[in-house]
Amino acid sequence: MQPKKSKFRKEFRGKMGGVATSNNELAFGEYGLKSLTRGWVHAREIEAARRAITGHIKRKGKVWIKIFPHKPFTKKANNSKMLGGKGDIEGYVCVVVPGLILFEMSGVDEVTAREALRLAAHKLSVMTKFVTSIK
Repeated sequence: MQPKKSKFRKEFRGKMGGVATSNNELAFGEYGLKSLTRGWVHAREIEAARRAITGHIKRKGKVWIKIFPHKPFTKKANNSKMLGGKGDIEGYVCVVVPGLILFEMSGVDEVTAREALRLAAHKLSVMTKFVTSIK
């Protein structure tokens, strides 16, 4: 995953302070995966988690991905000197802060949802917890 268009080709690394003030409650599904720590989640991690979820629920139910990797990160080539500016774009990441809902799902029972989101959590580089909207 990567954005179709961006205003600037390369971005600064930025700060990751604070907690999620929006997208911190379930909006579409009955079950969700909420982040507990902050960090960068790579586009490849998001895709791996999505495949783990859809593979486990066998395409029953519905899955919402609530994050998108908008931020490009760069890397200098191996054996290159520390001059000549910033490196080329290596991939895209999503900045995740505590309390952010990463995935939502509905249409399956809680046991299946819990296991599918557990498998997805193993693919991500941030700590997460299972949340539900059913009281």
